[in-house]
Amino acid sequence: MNRRILIVSALVLLLDQITKTIVETYFKLNRSVTLIKNFFQLTLCHNEGAAWGIMSNYKIVIILFTMLAILLIYHFIYCFKRNKRNDVAFGFLFGGLAGNLIDRIIFGYVRDFFDFYLFSYDYPVFNVADIAIVLGVFLLIIAVFKGEDLSENRSKRKHGKTR
Repeated sequence: MNRRILIVSALVLLLDQITKTIVETYFKLNRSVTLIKNFFQLTLCHNEGAAWGIMSNYKIVIILFTMLAILLIYHFIYCFKRNKRNDVAFGFLFGGLAGNLIDRIIFGYVRDFFDFYLFSYDYPVFNVADIAIVLGVFLLIIAVFKGEDLSENRSKRKHGKTR
């Protein structure tokens, strides 16, 4: 893994854990502080499940799945062209997954706090790690559309050649 991916991962992880700690320290659980009326508020929630709270009774499965996802993403680094955008994408993914994984292991839940109302829909509450994961996936989708998921990288790995 290259230096840029490690730096981005560390920054995302640090920002995620700092923001979660601040909100956990100064906000009451399930209480909202409105920042923009009818649009954005901070609401501390403890999410025991995965996205939208699904699988809340399967904490160990979610932890194992997250660890597996980290390993798979590490493998996919070598299947994409190396450039700044792709490095940032992988850094976002690693940092975001690590941030939520740390919460699940230490607390048994993920600390969420960004709470948006979009077009009369109360969107599920999320955090910095979730934002990083979504941005990382979005950047990799762009890479796929640009043809940067190079099949030649995969064939080089099969023949023992790596970057």
